Amino acid sequence: MTSAGRTRVKFCGMTSPDDVALAVEAGADAVGVIVAESSRRVALRDLEAIAAATPQFVARIGVLADQGAPEADALRALGFTLQFSGDESPETCELLAGGLPYIKVFHLDPSSPHLQPERYAAYSRALWMFDTRVPGRRGGSGLPFDWSALATLSQTRRIVVSGGLTPENVADCLRAATPYAVDVRSGVESGGRKDAAKMRAFVDACGVGSTARRTGRE
Repeated sequence: MTSAGRTRVKFCGMTSPDDVALAVEAGADAVGVIVAESSRRVALRDLEAIAAATPQFVARIGVLADQGAPEADALRALGFTLQFSGDESPETCELLAGGLPYIKVFHLDPSSPHLQPERYAAYSRALWMFDTRVPGRRGGSGLPFDWSALATLSQTRRIVVSGGLTPENVADCLRAATPYAVDVRSGVESGGRKDAAKMRAFVDACGVGSTARRTGRE
């Protein structure tokens, strides 16, 4: 998720090679695997199969939340970029990421999001992701926040928006926040499983069809 231009799409919560295949066919730029506590949590022993199913032109993202070196090392060894969704300090993120770029998630109140750029700036190597704050949860809430709060910030650096996105509302998010990328999990699922039609609709709603992405071309 590093080149400029159109909005990138990350489908999160991959639990199997079959999920990855659906994401790639739909046109994903990145796929996320959750090794933190979650209903979509993947055991470390299953990471290799998911990594092997992911084409080189699709980024692999491994989601952590206040975890340590064993999980981080296992993900990095398989080519996953680390996403820190907990309360990790900048020093912890740098250490666990092994000096490589990473994603840091910041959680915003849904009704009155308050940005803290001075706090975010300490995560100097990070791609900043903004998700909805829900007590007792680190993501996957299915709830959006006021995306317009990010409009100014997105003009000065790349950001990712997550939280409550669906094929029906992601275009509104793009107009309000102009993010570099968007991240979705439950919004492209039906009955707790990835829904191929919803995934394709999500990509199309971002303004880019899936043909070029499936072949790795811009």
